[in-house]
Amino acid sequence: MWRRVLLKDFTCVLQVKSSTFLHQRHFTHRLFTQKLLHGRPQPPWLCAINSRPFKNDSTLEFTGNAVTRTDIKQYLLSKDISIHDGYSSFHIPSIFMDASSRRDRLSLFVDKTTGRFLCKDTLVEGSWEDLQDCLEVMDREEQDHLSPHVLLGYPESKEEQEEHDRELQEVQRIWSSSVPFTDLPEDDAQLVKTMFQITNISNATLKRFGVRLFKPIKSLVFPWFAGPDSSLKGLKLVSAQRTDTDRVTYNEATLPKTSSYYNLFGLPLVGHMDSEVVLTGTELDAMAVSQSTGLPSVALPRGVSCLPPILLPYLEQFKRVTLWLGGDIRSWEASKSFSRKLGLRRCSLVRPGEYQLCAAEALAQGKNLKHILRGSISAEHKSIVSFQQLRDDVYGELLNTEQVAGVKWTRFPELNKILKGHRKGELTVFTGPTGSGKTTFISEMALDLCMQGVNTLWGSFEINNVRLAKVMLTQFAMQRLEKNLEQYDFWADKFEELPLYFMTFHGQQNIKMVMDTMQHSVYLHDINHVVIDNLQFMMGQENLSVDKFAVQDRIIGYFRKFATSCNCHVTLIIHPRKEEDDRELQMASIFGSAKASQEADNVLILQEKKLVTCPGRRSLQVTKNRFDGDVGIFPLDFVKTSLTFCTPLKGKHKLRKVIGKPEGEADEGESKEVQKKEKGAKTKAARSTKSSAAGSETAKK
Repeated sequence: MWRRVLLKDFTCVLQVKSSTFLHQRHFTHRLFTQKLLHGRPQPPWLCAINSRPFKNDSTLEFTGNAVTRTDIKQYLLSKDISIHDGYSSFHIPSIFMDASSRRDRLSLFVDKTTGRFLCKDTLVEGSWEDLQDCLEVMDREEQDHLSPHVLLGYPESKEEQEEHDRELQEVQRIWSSSVPFTDLPEDDAQLVKTMFQITNISNATLKRFGVRLFKPIKSLVFPWFAGPDSSLKGLKLVSAQRTDTDRVTYNEATLPKTSSYYNLFGLPLVGHMDSEVVLTGTELDAMAVSQSTGLPSVALPRGVSCLPPILLPYLEQFKRVTLWLGGDIRSWEASKSFSRKLGLRRCSLVRPGEYQLCAAEALAQGKNLKHILRGSISAEHKSIVSFQQLRDDVYGELLNTEQVAGVKWTRFPELNKILKGHRKGELTVFTGPTGSGKTTFISEMALDLCMQGVNTLWGSFEINNVRLAKVMLTQFAMQRLEKNLEQYDFWADKFEELPLYFMTFHGQQNIKMVMDTMQHSVYLHDINHVVIDNLQFMMGQENLSVDKFAVQDRIIGYFRKFATSCNCHVTLIIHPRKEEDDRELQMASIFGSAKASQEADNVLILQEKKLVTCPGRRSLQVTKNRFDGDVGIFPLDFVKTSLTFCTPLKGKHKLRKVIGKPEGEADEGESKEVQKKEKGAKTKAARSTKSSAAGSETAKK
């Protein structure tokens, strides 16, 4: 519970939850501790902790007081605490163990970026403010340690406690009903291993990692052992399914649910003296590496989608971390992103090769995994590189054009034909007339990507998060839930599992506070897509004496730099200048268009014919595409019952695609073709009329 509160209580970044859940989450440990000790005298140290001012609001707000690593280090030194400067954390002696027990162990880790801490010996964790409170209390009471129950005794609501108990019971039930592979008949074990394509992984390896088979649903069971006593904390169940292309896909389910599952599979097998580890994307890859190379290997809980910062302390002991997250471009991008969290100097990356293999596939094909690991490259980049260093990357992009093009939209196939996909590190500028449905369209466009695993952060400054979440939930369910309230919990549970987060800003905001929140969200939640709605709300906090166009250019420059440095796609909504109702918008219609159109990789315009009320009044136009230069336009119909956009049926409209031609020339060519067809139709009609007249005259005679 405490871990979940810490991760979801981050200022200005809220994972989508119901309003009731958010209300329950708002309290801090001080209030709950008061409830816990209600009716009993409070010790002096608890009174000191409770003395910090607490503002009881219903939403989280950004204070702008982000802690820096310099602040953390100076404060700890002022308390005469010995510090070891690690890769991603400061290591200090645990204050939750008495002096005789901790000796010289530096088992408390303080994150350099956020200040959050974790004690590996007692599993106590908390925020930077919590650690400051505890240290101040120790000084005031002249104590050398505090009881770990200060922060471990965090009571849950009745509903959450019941849910937690049910999950633990289910974990124990599945684990006790699962069968180790060594207890299975040889034929059954071989059949299951063939189904999961792990025939090369021995039963001894499966037993060493604790993998079992859950027979009722024919799923592999991967345990989560953690804590000083290596107790069972959760499970991951993986089922296999064969596709039409004869490939095997895996479906995963975790207990507890995904947002609370922080397992490093294989970590209990790592020795205290090991200095090298291989970090993989799946449990099967971890076992394949361990069996073939003998190196310690661990697997991330959510693969390439996220590396939760709460797991970083468990990777601090390693001087060398090799990331082998898979064999495709997405895994390669995730490897480079995660290496920044882990520390570039100690990380090496397994580059996607000609055969695009993950570790388990490489083992199945008889590849030499030691040789592949020896070919890994350093993650530390230089300011200047030669083509020799880029050669393999260029070849990889040429070999995997579809993956390089990015994540495809499932609801907008016409957009894939023009933009080819959604790529990290790009800046998209989106505009459209007032009231045309810009926010509604972008919310569906972002939801489409989020449903495919693209971690998304929404910054909605124009409408509040409740209304935005309501719209996106309606688009997700493809129906009006106010008419089907009995289905609300079903769809809300599914919607809650999406990697979707919201900033709590509303109205005019300072650009520095917004950028700080975005950078922290990339660190905490590995955000891949940020939506800003809209740019004009960031200009109200600036100095009014400064030219507004200069202010806008500076803000766009911030977003461009963020997208590039954080390898994160930014979609920026900008209102257009006022145009006549009968005129279509152009790239020059974007407010302060010079900087916006220059810096953007993609420019999208939602066109609307205001004088038309029939279907086909809206269309989406791509006027800039830096990836391959294709531009074009296609019609959109709005479905009011589900608040979604769709393309009309084939035959009614056709995609207009322009390659390397100005938009005006394309329209002119198309109009000439239409005129030619109309002229031919008129000529044919005239001939038919003349023939009919001649026939009538002959009949009269």
